[in-house]
Amino acid sequence: MASSDHHGSIEGDDRTALIVGSGCTGLALAQGLKKAGIKCIVFEKQPSHSPARARDWNMGLHWGAPILQSLVPPSLWSRLDSATVDPHVPTAEANTLHFLNGATGEAMASIPTGKFYRLRRSKLRALLADGLDIRYGHRLADLAYDPDGNTVVAKFDNASPVRGRIVVGADGARSTVRRLLLGDDAAAASSRLPYAATFVHARYPRETALRIRAHHELYIASAHPGNKFAFLGMQDAALPSSPESWTFFGYVSYPLSLAEQDATAHLTNAQHLAHLRRLAADFADPFGTAFAALPADSPVWRVPMTSWDPGAAGHEWDSRGGRATLAGDAAHAMTYQRGQGLNHSLTDAGELCRAIRTFVAASADVEGASAPSSFFSLACPASSSSSSSPSSSSSSPSSAASAPSALASLIAPSPARQPLRSPQRDAIAAYEAEMVARGGEEVRLSITNTTMLHDWAKVMASPVMTKGMRTSTSPATTADEYAEGAAEADGEARRGGSARRDVT
Repeated sequence: MASSDHHGSIEGDDRTALIVGSGCTGLALAQGLKKAGIKCIVFEKQPSHSPARARDWNMGLHWGAPILQSLVPPSLWSRLDSATVDPHVPTAEANTLHFLNGATGEAMASIPTGKFYRLRRSKLRALLADGLDIRYGHRLADLAYDPDGNTVVAKFDNASPVRGRIVVGADGARSTVRRLLLGDDAAAASSRLPYAATFVHARYPRETALRIRAHHELYIASAHPGNKFAFLGMQDAALPSSPESWTFFGYVSYPLSLAEQDATAHLTNAQHLAHLRRLAADFADPFGTAFAALPADSPVWRVPMTSWDPGAAGHEWDSRGGRATLAGDAAHAMTYQRGQGLNHSLTDAGELCRAIRTFVAASADVEGASAPSSFFSLACPASSSSSSSPSSSSSSPSSAASAPSALASLIAPSPARQPLRSPQRDAIAAYEAEMVARGGEEVRLSITNTTMLHDWAKVMASPVMTKGMRTSTSPATTADEYAEGAAEADGEARRGGSARRDVT
């Protein structure tokens, strides 16, 4: 692995993909690039994979599962159930999300979900981090683009700059890459919504834990006539014979004006806990019991709901000839009551991996035999941790591309190479067109869903009740095509080469 020296040289080259953010999106993309033989580095602002006091939650993987499978090696995919909230309960081929009337406990709806993995975020990230080059303690400050159009340089507040062929912002809903690409703090900021949710992790005495879990082995949801919504399920059931060791995860969401959000932004854990108990006081079981019996030391936090629509006016960005783009929450932050976020984020990773493979192959065809073999290296460099939440912040408000900077002066075009931007520009433009249309529609549909779930008169007409967990749009690539691509990549890897043919 190259390193920056005191003479001002920059690590990296035009064979490397730079991924900002070690959330599930960035790590899945990195796994896909590694599988395709493309060198990649992941940068994370947090000092370690599991920083102290990091919050954890769980997510639903359903229609996006074939995409994740296409990105990771079979040895990793075979371990996916180890990242579920209860690895002792095999993921069924077909499952159902049950909705209860929050006031009476009566069944409202049962929504088929197909194969539905309920994954702990922390465990999924740990699984996806396996074998990757992840640089912790790297807080992105700026991006600069070389004059010959071949590379981008990422500059960090507390680390040396790194050059790459493309930078991908997978750094969460408060994305620094998004702000740098838009060059406008207001346009890059997430839109605040007049709703919030209060979350909790809790353990209970044995009998209470068994009584709560008797309603559903893994998860259950509820809409309440008081315009509230609740979710309850497992977070960690590592010891099946020890119910008192199980950790449950739950939340109640509710309308909350922006003024009220601001006025109560600094409540303590004890105040949030008391508020959550009041919110849930008129819920039927299992919600009533679960929230009333919360231990006093249960970690509680409130999260106001936000969104960012990539298709909204003023949200267009310049990808600099395909050298910078966005994925996951950085590209389309959405509300979560329909369980679409992870699936769309992994779709981004799959589509972007295919786009990068496309222009890498095109560049290699132009360069012919002179292309260095490292361009198709089948392994990323070994992980080098120096210093994990997928969002980054920056103290530098403008991109180096818009004005000369010390960083820009470090960039020297390579005289031996001619700009090869057209395949890259076209591939990333195609990725962004599909992603913006798909992700933007889901952002808007998710806002509609959240609004209707908090209006009792409209609950049964909400998208989650009428559409279920199905995607609102079809990804550009079908599940069968992803499976075909995964098989192709696996075969190439076994033969000691890398996939050079892409389905377009």
